Amino acid sequence: MRSRNLFMGSPISIVYSIVVLFSMAGAVVAQQAQPDVKPSSSASAPTSSQANVSPAAQDSSKPTLPPGIDPKTLRPLYETIQEDWGSLTIGASKLQPEEPLVAVADAADDTDTFTRTLVQVKWRPGDPIDLWILRPKGVKKPPVVLYLYNYDQDTARFRNDRWAARVTSGGVAAVGFVSALSGPRFHDRPMKQWFVSELQESVGSTVHDVKFILDYLVQRGDLDMDRVGMFGEGSGGAIAVLAAAADPRIKAVDALEPWGDWPDFLAKSLEVQADPDHAEYVKPEFLKKVAPLDPVKWLPELKVPVRILQVRQSDSTPIECKESIKAAAPKQAEVVRFEAISDLTAREGGGKLFAWIKARVQEPGKPGAGPGSVSVADGNTAQVGSNPSHQ
Repeated sequence: MRSRNLFMGSPISIVYSIVVLFSMAGAVVAQQAQPDVKPSSSASAPTSSQANVSPAAQDSSKPTLPPGIDPKTLRPLYETIQEDWGSLTIGASKLQPEEPLVAVADAADDTDTFTRTLVQVKWRPGDPIDLWILRPKGVKKPPVVLYLYNYDQDTARFRNDRWAARVTSGGVAAVGFVSALSGPRFHDRPMKQWFVSELQESVGSTVHDVKFILDYLVQRGDLDMDRVGMFGEGSGGAIAVLAAAADPRIKAVDALEPWGDWPDFLAKSLEVQADPDHAEYVKPEFLKKVAPLDPVKWLPELKVPVRILQVRQSDSTPIECKESIKAAAPKQAEVVRFEAISDLTAREGGGKLFAWIKARVQEPGKPGAGPGSVSVADGNTAQVGSNPSHQ
């Protein structure tokens, strides 16, 4: 069986013990520091070293261990979920938010420039979600950006002090979380399941999560919910596009190597082909289920500022999908292409990656670089189609 993702390893099934789960969590925290831009299955955003994770944050990083089976019926809780994953809106889904659980504050999460709070929210059986809420100091009601990385990323980034300082610099709050069927949210499932094998559920659930997360942030009252943006990478970029199409509270979208164009993606992505069952994902019944959740369908509908960053040499997203996403981008979108991850690092490393989305929430309605513009790795800028050799 292939390794499902970089940080979490193979999905945890119900036969594993609690001891194993906690041991794996400790191993994640103890991993070596990562470079500012880490080549992975998708182009990863510039990030900071895990060595800067505070001891208190390490303790709180252990995955939540909800009961995975109904003790009365012995039925897996995920099988009891009543949710319409094919719709961007909640619709007929039966999801009931529970009272949020706020972690006890620790001095290590109160720095000179920001505060960090861990809040657990839940509206789906057996699926609590950890929200890492970072607020800049000295700002009464800051604008906020949601951060959702690729499915193979865990929560270590949100516990990292350097990353936290970067995303909150300039007076913007940040809220980090992981997708459905990712990291600590993958448990009590058959070993053959993973994010892509359950793509409709993975994407549909997380789009719904964004709605409930925004509802919770409104209730808090300490953030400016009229100035909300969303940054997503890989699968998180696809979800950011869909969430913005579903919820007008998202005023800007920044997507790094977003997934999309499901027929080509599922047929040609090396990420998918590594799965022995990949042939199942190009069958008509599978494609029909995920068609309503294709970012290529919804991108043209977005009216808010959009930036799309693509790396030609990142083979997780096939070039055909990159072209389809670029073609579907709305007229106000800025599409920025790099030849290699090193080019992305040179331009966007050291926290500069986050400047675009923070500027958009600080100045609502601020446009991108111009209709359909494409910035290329060598620093030139050309209109779409005007210089094919650089696009």
